[in-house]
Amino acid sequence: MTDNEQQHRPPADEETSAQKAKFEVYGEEMIEKVVKLSGNSGRVYLPPDWVGKTVKIIRID
Repeated sequence: MTDNEQQHRPPADEETSAQKAKFEVYGEEMIEKVVKLSGNSGRVYLPPDWVGKTVKIIRID
C-alpha cells in the first residue's frame, strides 16, 4: 500500500460500520419490497408490465 492510499483510508472502526449514502432518483413508479430467499441468492418479484424496463435497486437496511 502506498503512502497516498494510507492517507485516504478511513480508520478501522469506520470501515466496519454501515455507511449510508443519499441517492436522488427520478422515475415513473416505486415499489418497496422485502427480498426473499431463492436458492443461494435473493429474489424480488415485480409487476409483469415492468418486464423489459430498466430498474434500480437500492438496499435501505
